[in-house]
Amino acid sequence: MAVGGFCKLPDGMVVVALNLPSPDADGSCGVRVLVHARNRARALTRLRNLGLRAVYLRGNTAPPTPDEITAVLHHPDGLIWRTAPDGEVTPPELWHPIRALLRRPTAPA
Repeated sequence: MAVGGFCKLPDGMVVVALNLPSPDADGSCGVRVLVHARNRARALTRLRNLGLRAVYLRGNTAPPTPDEITAVLHHPDGLIWRTAPDGEVTPPELWHPIRALLRRPTAPA
């Protein structure tokens, strides 16, 4: 189950934020995914249509920050990601379109 949350915007749309496990083979760090959609169900459906089938949102423990909301609203796809912060004091990574996450090369077996 993913940790995350949502924020309802004044126009009725929502921004959903989810912390997911890393798709890398080593699984060293997770990713934070932001989705802009009409409602929470549509946001999760957008992720499931991309192949992230086991994505659920239970509760609102990690809602998107104002900076994250601004980032996803200004992206044409409304679906972005970056590595999840681990509490370290490093400069934040820039946001990437979801296509960059799904096309990442896998480690050779």
